[in-house]
Amino acid sequence: MLEFIWNLVSFVVALGILITVHEYGHFWVARKNGVQVDRFSIGFGKAIWRKVDRHGTEFVIAMIPLGGYVKMLDSRVDDVSEAQISRTFNAKSVYQRIAIIAAGPFANFGFAIVAFYLMFLIGVPSVKPIIGEVTAGSIASEANLPRNSEIIAISGQETLDWQAVNLALVSAIGDNNIIFTVKTADRTSSQDFNLNTKNWTFAPEKESSIASLGFMPYRANVQAKLAVVAAGSPAAKAGLAVGDELLSIADENINGQWQKFSDQIKLYPDKNIPVRVLRDGKELTLNVQPEAKMQQGKVIGYLGVQPISDPYPKEYLFEQAYGPISALEQSVVKTWNLVTLSFDMIGKLITGDVSVKNLSGPISIAQGAGNSASYGFVYFLGFLALISINLGIINLLPLPVLDGGHLFYYFIELLTGKPVPEKIQEIGFKFGTIALLSLMSIAIFNDLSRL
Repeated sequence: MLEFIWNLVSFVVALGILITVHEYGHFWVARKNGVQVDRFSIGFGKAIWRKVDRHGTEFVIAMIPLGGYVKMLDSRVDDVSEAQISRTFNAKSVYQRIAIIAAGPFANFGFAIVAFYLMFLIGVPSVKPIIGEVTAGSIASEANLPRNSEIIAISGQETLDWQAVNLALVSAIGDNNIIFTVKTADRTSSQDFNLNTKNWTFAPEKESSIASLGFMPYRANVQAKLAVVAAGSPAAKAGLAVGDELLSIADENINGQWQKFSDQIKLYPDKNIPVRVLRDGKELTLNVQPEAKMQQGKVIGYLGVQPISDPYPKEYLFEQAYGPISALEQSVVKTWNLVTLSFDMIGKLITGDVSVKNLSGPISIAQGAGNSASYGFVYFLGFLALISINLGIINLLPLPVLDGGHLFYYFIELLTGKPVPEKIQEIGFKFGTIALLSLMSIAIFNDLSRL
């Protein structure tokens, strides 16, 4: 319950910030172009706070924090006096209207640059992408991708950390091959490895892009000893304690392998099983009942314990921190890379290279908001930047109910010299609403199936 509340609060805060940024983009450019803004609303429904400024604009925070809008004076829908005509949105030139509408998405891109800039100034604790286990018979294994080597680039794209590796792999979906440039284990030379991805199948709802290629990040040795027993968990109720050394589960020896124990627990949701442990030099057998939980569409057993891990090698850890000038450069580059990647993914969604199962909705976003906020401010900044970019991209889609749809009509007007007839616009708005609701329904369905 606490996790749900935390995720919800983080989601509302994140959404509130990003919607405010987006709508302020419209508002600021409208004001600069002499348009009367009647209302600036964050959220929909009943107002819980309002204030009117000296220009007559009503600022509102409403009860339903799932969007926002800027209402501009428009003679097509408002009663406008002769003196007010010049201050209406529709009286402005097509170039001015394009600028006002485009300002929202571009404000989101600008916010992403600022968020990344702050993130890089503060410094981001990161882990070098060192290859751990390589699965026999996998794509990575067939390419002879070496263990303990550091991935420094993927198809020419620099990879400083695992996030960069994931983004590079996602952008390579649909390619017939991927070039991995790695530093050898002694870190003295680099070498290219060509992974044949013609038959690569990547299902993000089941596994990561890395695991689907057949390799895993380096992990420090994990002992079959308990470091954490969550309060109120099935493990705590069964009497397991911090420091217990795990010997067997369901009468099967685990031979000191934490992963084997973890895999076995998942097989026994809501079932009583014996767990043998070594505590203070004495062997004990405890009956545990793993709690049933949903994970990627499957019911698994959950115990509520964490193992003791050996220290992570210091040479694999670093901090991405830059000075004021370099941080700005890095933030612009990162924003640009994510914008181009997003458009690339939309193209691959249309061509079928990327499945609609990859779409995520508000539940996934809320979980991401909660997780990033729990890790700390710098990670929450990165999350805000990423979602801000996605919000800007989505609003640029040429669907009539979105900013991109309005821009599409204005570009037609720019080419033809006359506005698109209102009847055609109305048809477009209906089509856009149906298309947008369909996409949202798919995204929410995907979210629910991942719970």
